[in-house]
Amino acid sequence: MIACSVNKMTKMFGGNIIFSNISLEIQENERVGLVGPNGSGKTTLLKLLAGQEDPDAGHIHWKKGLKIGYLMQIPDFEDGLTAKEVLMTAYDELLEMEEKMRLLEEAMSLEQDQDRLNKLMESYGHYLNQFTLQGGYEIAPNLEKIAHGLNIRDLLPRDFSTLSGGEKTKVGLALTLLRNPDFLLLDEPTNHLDLFAIKWLGSFLKNYRGTVLVISHDRFFLDEVATKILDLADGELASYHTNYTGYVKEKEERLLKEFHDYEEQQKKIKKMKEAIKRLREWANRANPPNEGLHRQARNIERALERMEKLTRPQLIRKKINLEMEASERSGKDVVLLQGVAKGFGKQPLFTHVDIHLSFGQRAAIVGENGTGKSTIIKLILQELSPDEGKVSIGSNVKIGYLSQHVFSDTKEETVLDSFRAEIPVAEGEARSILARFLFYGPMVYKKVSQLSGGERMRLRLAQLMYQDTNLLILDEPTNHLDIDSLQVLEDALENYDGTLLAVSHDRYFLNKLFNKVYWIEAGVLHHFEGNFDYAEEKMRALLPDKTDIFNERSNEKIPNQSGSRSLPVKNKVTRDYRLEELESELKDLEEKISSLDLELQDIGDLERLQQVYAEKEGLEKRWHEIFDLME
Repeated sequence: MIACSVNKMTKMFGGNIIFSNISLEIQENERVGLVGPNGSGKTTLLKLLAGQEDPDAGHIHWKKGLKIGYLMQIPDFEDGLTAKEVLMTAYDELLEMEEKMRLLEEAMSLEQDQDRLNKLMESYGHYLNQFTLQGGYEIAPNLEKIAHGLNIRDLLPRDFSTLSGGEKTKVGLALTLLRNPDFLLLDEPTNHLDLFAIKWLGSFLKNYRGTVLVISHDRFFLDEVATKILDLADGELASYHTNYTGYVKEKEERLLKEFHDYEEQQKKIKKMKEAIKRLREWANRANPPNEGLHRQARNIERALERMEKLTRPQLIRKKINLEMEASERSGKDVVLLQGVAKGFGKQPLFTHVDIHLSFGQRAAIVGENGTGKSTIIKLILQELSPDEGKVSIGSNVKIGYLSQHVFSDTKEETVLDSFRAEIPVAEGEARSILARFLFYGPMVYKKVSQLSGGERMRLRLAQLMYQDTNLLILDEPTNHLDIDSLQVLEDALENYDGTLLAVSHDRYFLNKLFNKVYWIEAGVLHHFEGNFDYAEEKMRALLPDKTDIFNERSNEKIPNQSGSRSLPVKNKVTRDYRLEELESELKDLEEKISSLDLELQDIGDLERLQQVYAEKEGLEKRWHEIFDLME
């Protein structure tokens, strides 16, 4: 059944057409990936579907009663709420129902009149049934499951307004998933997630009981999740019923066929025009002019006018022009960390870190968010000092650095000014270089603060290309770049003859370019000579108890459908005898509370009702005490 259909929709901004007369159909339970170059209108399309923008022409039709969830790139909420309180807004209706049940329980315990008691019990039974069916007893385990999967547990007690843009986006993603809509609209959900959270999200979306439309530039993620690809480019939308890898192959075949059809039609048009010209020449030579030949020429001309002309397909799209060459080579030893430890306050981040990077090597640092990857980069850049150990940079090493927070402090500077501040060239030459990075004409006078994430990355890459470097340090370089730009970056880095060190969560990027992996886990840095897939395999063998990292963090107990307050199973590393005792007691309490809930619905005796209610209150109090101990 069709969940959503769009019919001949057009959208314009400032007189410019973003897309025109696009149509699409999305079936229930489909997993759809939306791809296309930056600026092609993907986010605009999602906003139109979410009802945040109105189309200039055309219509959007939704299946009746469908609940839609939309993840904005940076969500916003009122000040004063913690991240956990923001997530709990997903359950506003259930929490309101729970409060009504609590008030009814109090009223029943005090009511002396049997008739009024019966009415209260009837209302209570209705609310209890709805509360159970809608998952009221699954609130805590669901929140724990998603917070654990997206690795945001440490954000929950913090004030939401103080979080960074990336942290807000992660909390917004968790909130969207907790709301459990029928149709998920996700705009770049993987941008601020680590490798393992991306893997967990992919698994979650594959098994999601609903429809998913996701914008993403992460090719591995799209291959894992999508069963259909929508390609939005040049104001047109094309559909491919396959994953991303299949889409690339099918699109190439389709483009070649379209080009062949276009060429064949052009040959036919040329022949028809030549025939028209020839017939008219022959007709005019005759004396008197031959009307029959003129008629044939007019018939061919009318057929030519009626012909539906094919548009020449764009086989080569404008891409950034990126060629990166190292300056004079550095010494053999480029970066050396020996016994390095670093912490903040009294909390150690990592200890005994050893890294040795030789000239020409390509190394990646991977690990969960918050394990210290960016801190290691800052130590190498000498923006931080180690608490213990030694950080050495080799002779003649010239560092070029691409930060994931590139130009975050720039306010009034234009693109042109920012480029020339790093690369001292004449304005004309600067504009010529920037055009190679898709900054055309008046775009060079646009303020850097107004650029999108992808545009900022392109500007920084333009600077790096003309800097005198032989060591490139890249911190999440694939964030915000569209797939075409990613491929250009990968090709440029593949041919780069200097040394590479990168932090990335893009598996495709890691496997393609890097043959040395430093994996940081629980404050310990592990070293592997191989790509990411090889390192992951070795880590599985090295840490067999850390199955939640390698198996999409899926070891937590999935909430059951019986209304039980079951708690997710904790990470095996932290599990001990005391925790097992608490879990066992919690399970017993859940069974007793569920049994009392059922008994409350059938009691007709007031005294017995008051006794059962008091017993249930005591058990629930103990349940919450244990739950707080285990958090």
